[in-house]
Amino acid sequence: MNKQLLVPPYRIKMVEPIRLIDREERIKRLEEAGYNPFKLKSEDVFIDLLTDSGTGAMSHYQWGALMQGDEAYAGSRSFFRLEKTVKEITGYNYVMPAHQGRGAEQVVIPELVKHPGMVFISNIHFDTTRAHVEIAGARAVDTVIKECYDLDTYHPFKGNFDLELLENKIKEFKPDNVAAITMTLTNNSAGGQPVSLENMRAVRKIANHYGITVMIDGARYAENAYFIKQREKGYQDVPIRQIAREQFDQADIFLMSAKKDGLVNIGGLIVIKSDEELFQRCQIRIVPMEGFPTYGGLAGRDMEALAVGLEEALEEDYLEYRINEVKYLGDKLREAGIPVQYPIGGHAVFVDCGAMCPHIPFDKFPAQAVVNQLYIESGVRAVEIGSLLLGRDPDTKKNLKADKEFMRLTIPRRTYTLQHLDYVASAIKQVYSIRDKICGLSFAYEPPILRHFNAKFIPDRQGEHDCNE
Repeated sequence: MNKQLLVPPYRIKMVEPIRLIDREERIKRLEEAGYNPFKLKSEDVFIDLLTDSGTGAMSHYQWGALMQGDEAYAGSRSFFRLEKTVKEITGYNYVMPAHQGRGAEQVVIPELVKHPGMVFISNIHFDTTRAHVEIAGARAVDTVIKECYDLDTYHPFKGNFDLELLENKIKEFKPDNVAAITMTLTNNSAGGQPVSLENMRAVRKIANHYGITVMIDGARYAENAYFIKQREKGYQDVPIRQIAREQFDQADIFLMSAKKDGLVNIGGLIVIKSDEELFQRCQIRIVPMEGFPTYGGLAGRDMEALAVGLEEALEEDYLEYRINEVKYLGDKLREAGIPVQYPIGGHAVFVDCGAMCPHIPFDKFPAQAVVNQLYIESGVRAVEIGSLLLGRDPDTKKNLKADKEFMRLTIPRRTYTLQHLDYVASAIKQVYSIRDKICGLSFAYEPPILRHFNAKFIPDRQGEHDCNE
């Protein structure tokens, strides 16, 4: 690729119209949604950066594969094609599909919890992983490096585990009480930041010493492998697929929301290296939760598309463009003086709304307030990754304070052009120019679990300012 020119390694052969409704209508739609962009209708969104989960575009190879789907309830040939592809990529022995990542989590995580009071230790747990840990009666503990939250300083692997902290937590909770160590690749809540292979090997060594299972939450494992190739010494000439295999070598279990680096609109994976007994227990659990073990909530056509998408996501020209289009937006915001996580992550740009709106307390959710203002100003939908998402302490029920109040601008794969991203950058600059007038939010309705998906809010007023003006 010409390093001076960002060119997509694909042609666009089908388009979907999008429409920008006027500002007054956007204010009305947001109010109807309880000031929660999750509850907006997609037809009222101009550019949708809520998530990269299942929102990307499939290739013509994937669309062709859909026609080969075998819809047998049990023993589908589409499953065996998917199984073969997953085994070749991971080197693991046992494969089950699920309808998405949280489907995989609800099957596997309870099987790792042997008694009350257990913990899972991660670099950072993402929202559904944390929720499934707590639903299973365990607790989620994060041990990311301190450099993660120094947004202005370059560190090539801000998603890394703090190895000393990890070992201290194992000793604090006792090894028999650690259900698993979860490597989140890339580290979403840290700003889409990668984890180095050196760090993964060190985590594996610590886990082996204490006899602890290691699990990869690998929704974006291919993007993590690309960062390793670009940034880790000794890997510049190593193929992406080989780096991916080295990542899998450091774990025992691989759970995946395939709606990210599987390049499909629906799907997930449960992949177990060698523990046949655990796999059999998961087979029993998956039947009432997801479906028969050879379809796991997916149609045969979905498994066909996933088998192709897993291969395409490991192509280096695709990954190069993917990572650099996200960087393109991040660089534009940094040049405008807007505080963002740096270096720019793999799937999204994370804006520091705590720094942007210091007048809004953490429990009035500054990032959610900025997300709402962005929609009002531009029709762009983003998502909060901060204290709202973090939720309440499961024991004290008090609001937890996130280390950073991020707005995540999540770029769907193979979907938007650089002109769309230019529009997003311009919109965020406009929001930044009126940041002092943005108001916090109070709950009108707060669900007890994963509250950010279904909560409703009431905007606070700041002096005489109306938050909808």
